[in-house]
Amino acid sequence: MSIKTALLNGVYTIEIARPDKKNALTSEMYLAMAKGLNDAKADGAVRSVLITGQPGIFTSGNDIEDFAKRSAAASAVSPARTFMEALIGCDKPVIAAVTGAAIGIGTTLLLHCDFVYVSDEARLVMPFVGLGLVPEFASSQLIPQLMGQRKAAEKLMLGDPFTGAEAVECGIANAVLPANEVAPHARRVAERFNALPPGAIRATKKLMRGRLAEGLFQTIDAENAVFAAQLQSPEAKEAFSAFFQKRKPDFSQFS
Repeated sequence: MSIKTALLNGVYTIEIARPDKKNALTSEMYLAMAKGLNDAKADGAVRSVLITGQPGIFTSGNDIEDFAKRSAAASAVSPARTFMEALIGCDKPVIAAVTGAAIGIGTTLLLHCDFVYVSDEARLVMPFVGLGLVPEFASSQLIPQLMGQRKAAEKLMLGDPFTGAEAVECGIANAVLPANEVAPHARRVAERFNALPPGAIRATKKLMRGRLAEGLFQTIDAENAVFAAQLQSPEAKEAFSAFFQKRKPDFSQFS
C-alpha cells in the first residue's frame, strides 16, 4: 500500500509510503488520503490527524506519468482536488511531519495543516512555473500573505527552494528539528489533543479560519481555471516533453 493509515492513541496517521518513487502521488494515493481524512473526521475516537512521509522524503509531488494521463482525460473533480477538499474540510487538528523534500503539492498541502514540523534538511519547492503551470490550491493567495509579495515572487515565479528554517521564519512551519526528531515531536503534539475538549478545538479551528475559509475556494477555482488552460499550453507541453526526454526545457521560442 502506498498510503498507510492507522489509529493509535487518538492520533489517525496518514503515511505516504512510496519511497522507491520518492513518494510521488498518484490518483489512487490522493483518493486514499482523502478517504483517510474523511474517516478521521467521522470517527469520534480520533482527536487529531498526523500526515507523514518517509525518512528523508515527504513527497516529490505529483507522479508526472500519472498526472499526464489524468490531465488527458476530462474530469470534473481531480483526485488532488478531492484530497485537498478533505484536508481543508477536516475539522480536527492536522499535524504534518516533514523530512527531506516537499515538492509542489507537498508544500501546498502544508498551507492547510494546523501544525507543521520540518527537519533541518527539509527542502520545500513550488516549481509550478517551471512546468509551464501556475500555483494551486490557494497558494497564490496564502504564500504572499505569509511571506510578502517580494519573497513570494521568489518562491512562486522563480521556483526558488526554501529551507526548513525559512519555512519557520515565514510562518509555514512551527519548528525546525533534527530529522530523527521530527516524527516523534509531531506525534507528541498530536497526542496532546487527547487531553483537550474536542468540541472546543473544532470551534476554535473554525473561528481561526474565519473569513479566510469563505474565500478560499474562490481563489482555488480561479487558480484551477488558469491551471487547466496552462496545462494545454505549448509551454507546458515543452516542459513535460523535456521531463520525459530527461533534458532541460527550452522556453526561448515563446514570447
